[in-house]
Amino acid sequence: MNEAAQKQPRMQSRRLTVEFLTPAFLGNAEQSGQWRTPPFKHLLREWWRVAWVASGRDPANVDAMRREEARLFGAASDGQGNRSLIRMRLDCWDSGGMKQWVATGKVRHPEVGRGGASVGADLYLGYGPLVYDKASKGTKLKANAAIQAGERARFDIAFPETEAGLLDRALALMSAYGTLGGRSRNGWGSLALIGDGGEPLAPEAPPLRDWRDCLQLEWAHAIGQDDSGALIWRTDGFDDWPALMKALAQIKIDLRTHFQFPQEKPPHRQVEDRHWLAYPVTNHGTKRWNRNARLPNSLRFKARKDEGGKLHGVIFHMPCRPPREFRPETSTLTSVWQQVHQFLDNQRTQLQRSPA
Repeated sequence: MNEAAQKQPRMQSRRLTVEFLTPAFLGNAEQSGQWRTPPFKHLLREWWRVAWVASGRDPANVDAMRREEARLFGAASDGQGNRSLIRMRLDCWDSGGMKQWVATGKVRHPEVGRGGASVGADLYLGYGPLVYDKASKGTKLKANAAIQAGERARFDIAFPETEAGLLDRALALMSAYGTLGGRSRNGWGSLALIGDGGEPLAPEAPPLRDWRDCLQLEWAHAIGQDDSGALIWRTDGFDDWPALMKALAQIKIDLRTHFQFPQEKPPHRQVEDRHWLAYPVTNHGTKRWNRNARLPNSLRFKARKDEGGKLHGVIFHMPCRPPREFRPETSTLTSVWQQVHQFLDNQRTQLQRSPA
């Protein structure tokens, strides 16, 4: 056996089916929805990091994590051009089957107009990939297509057998909590990875860490937990994705407007509590942060399907510390996110804590 052959690792493979449960805005070069492998590899990489920490590694040792990640997933910027040891393939690269948008209905927003008004739930959660159409006075796709809920493809993946433990866990986390594409943190692009037995992959246990400890690091490495358990909430079941997304839109509106802004002309002189949820905030900038500042929401939405075919919304918190340019204070972050958790626990939201 030659030296090159000896260096080739023994491989394992998995054949799965990927199904989207809500429409996905996976843009190609023309920003039109299309099945493509790079977004799936990026999502697997994200959940591999979480699995890496959950396996007992120190989340503060980011350099060690990045070295292992680059060795496995490849890195073009390390001066050596390491190739990925992971092989991934979809059985189709078709354009998405959704050519015209399906409206999800309207929800009430108390800050629109004078005293509140109804707004499109889909546009609220999907602005960017979705735009307002003046002619129809409704929502339409900005691009030519999106991947429709219910679309499926075969998903093949191969990797070194020495990495099977972490990658199998990452795939299960990706199925249970992963979303892809534009506005995916709002629940668009929710997917399920289905195994040979016809059931979605599911992790043995969620990767939990005390949420206050998570706030010490600037990257999302675990799902938070408090004295009541995992910071995961579940909605009731819905018959279809438009009904589910409408419900999630109302929850998000009610949560964000729970944090009220002072009666002053924006941009605000101070950083207000709502700014810490996600930034920018429409019509409510702050003079304390750069106008181009971007702070993604660490509270994520996801759709799952139960055994009876009903769709449930899953809301989970992956806390992390905002970058230092935002000048975060731990006491402020703790206060804001405690209020968020209390709001979601309130019976009026009709949410239930979920163990996973």
